[in-house]
Amino acid sequence: MPDKRNNVISWDEFFMKVAVAASQRSKDPNTQVGACIANTNHRILSVGYNGTPSALNDDDFPWGASDDPLHDKHSYVVHAEANAVLNYRGSLKDLEGATVYVTLFPCQECAKILVQVGIGAVVYADDKYKGTIGNQISRRIFDDCGVTYRKFEGDDEA
Repeated sequence: MPDKRNNVISWDEFFMKVAVAASQRSKDPNTQVGACIANTNHRILSVGYNGTPSALNDDDFPWGASDDPLHDKHSYVVHAEANAVLNYRGSLKDLEGATVYVTLFPCQECAKILVQVGIGAVVYADDKYKGTIGNQISRRIFDDCGVTYRKFEGDDEA
């Protein structure tokens, strides 16, 4: 009987690859973000990516930044983490203690959502806004609420 294969990817790599795949669904020309929520039993609960709400035709909305909120993508895009929470079809209680794998460290608005639904840990691939006020607020929210966070240590391309 042959031995089992031992050089399999880790759970972190697996879930981060799912988040990266989700990010590839984003229509945003500048920033594609994906999120994957996994429970403590290594089961995927939900995925999301940054995009317009599903009821909106994303061809009719701006994909650039503007000083005019009516023409700024940020006024219309739902972030990957929020979409992952909103896409979940079970009881939000199931999200308690789960880990979210996200390609970009969560903004302060997503940090509040993740804490509110009981996410226990955040694993992120990129932290390009590190040191900004919003990033500091996110970290404070996580720290004060006992949510752990760490940089993904694996294949950069996941």
